[in-house]
Amino acid sequence: MKVHVGINVTDLKQSIEFYSKVFNTEPVKIKEDYAKFLIEDPGLNFTLNVKDHVSGNQVGHFGFQVENKEEVLQHKERLEKLGFFAREEMDVTCCYATQDKFWVTDPDGNEWEFFYTKADVESMAVQSSCCTTQPIKVEIKNSSCCS
Repeated sequence: MKVHVGINVTDLKQSIEFYSKVFNTEPVKIKEDYAKFLIEDPGLNFTLNVKDHVSGNQVGHFGFQVENKEEVLQHKERLEKLGFFAREEMDVTCCYATQDKFWVTDPDGNEWEFFYTKADVESMAVQSSCCTTQPIKVEIKNSSCCS
């Protein structure tokens, strides 16, 4: 079983570049207005759908939960070497958990976090952008399906 996520994008070429780097793999299918990534770990069917206009995070955010802080830092280092701006949040409390994480933003404003949950907590304390109601603007150094 794979989770399926389809997002709308305005520039397919930029989005393919972005997600190829984030997922560390190339799409399995590319059409004029569509691209599809099949990722084994985690099991994900991820598609890009071209639209005339996309207005940023239409969902809260997307993310990858990893096994430990070292894995968070490995992904952060890998993406920074590829030219991405990674916004780091270490030892933050958000969404009823204490986490180490970082964020990257795709060309249409969708935010992705790579995070490790260190401990569960009883309060929703907001020390991270994942729990805020106001969008956080970040600089994008690198850029990135079906309705």
